[in-house]
Amino acid sequence: MKALVYKGKSRMEWEDVPPPQPGGDMVLLKVAACGICGSDMHGYHGHDPRRVPPMIMGHEAAGVVEGGALDGQRVALNPFLNCGTCERCLSGAPQLCEAQRNIGLPPHAGAFAEGVLVPERNLVPIPDDMPFDVAALAEPLAVSVHAVRLGMRALGEPLSTARLVVLGGGAIGLTTALVLIAEGARNVTLVETSAARRATAEAASARIRAVAPEEASVPGDADMLFDAVGAAATRTLAFSLARRGGVIVHSGLLPGCEGVDVRALTLRELSFLGAYCYTMADFQQAIALLRAGALGDLTWVERRPMSCGSRAFADIDAGTLAAAKIILTV
Repeated sequence: MKALVYKGKSRMEWEDVPPPQPGGDMVLLKVAACGICGSDMHGYHGHDPRRVPPMIMGHEAAGVVEGGALDGQRVALNPFLNCGTCERCLSGAPQLCEAQRNIGLPPHAGAFAEGVLVPERNLVPIPDDMPFDVAALAEPLAVSVHAVRLGMRALGEPLSTARLVVLGGGAIGLTTALVLIAEGARNVTLVETSAARRATAEAASARIRAVAPEEASVPGDADMLFDAVGAAATRTLAFSLARRGGVIVHSGLLPGCEGVDVRALTLRELSFLGAYCYTMADFQQAIALLRAGALGDLTWVERRPMSCGSRAFADIDAGTLAAAKIILTV
């Protein structure tokens, strides 16, 4: 079997690896497509101690099941692993499970490969007419669905009348803006440093206004903001733009806590929420949105052969891509 193997900082190689052996509740997913996540890039840079080379990363996958009750079924992979028996899991919040794990993190090999072992219960059937490279978007889209759901609950007012801002024009930022629009938002301001990605975001929907950070809304004017970057600069900007009683949803995973203005949090009664991963219901809603074409024509997605994955990682690292997401196909 061929796989894209992480060999160390900034090194990925397409090479032969032993094929996985199904057993127990684990079945083989013959991978057709797998997206490159920001967390994969974090590992690529050598910044994640959990990603120890040599290893196979990748978790935004879709393909065909081989074996088990779903044999031959076209599916998307929910890579989030939870115990299924704790109070959090039983209450419908598996993303808060203390025993959480992920496909693509040791000891579970990831989906940048021709095949990957996954629990059968984590596979979600997709329509026969849904391309695999579209289905592979279900995982990052589910992150955005979950963040928007949490934000809507905290905001307590219709999105159609809310002043909405998304910080970051990568896959999570852009899909967050598109989910907001699908849920009724009339307009969304997306803040992004890259001119190419700003153009990509505006091409994705006429309801997105993409601006550079220095062109962002008037301070204290936004009803709800989504920080899909999680850097000191975006947190600082979020606290600056939020109105009194406003909501900030933080889904970025960069390290650090700089930019959190606790005094503003108190004096302006801001709601500052973390949004992590998703529930299975969020994942299924993501597939429904993709099936309905709610994310437009997906011109913001670039497809490349997985055998050329090393170059794809390097190009993302260079920061010159207009695409918000690269999907590797087998």
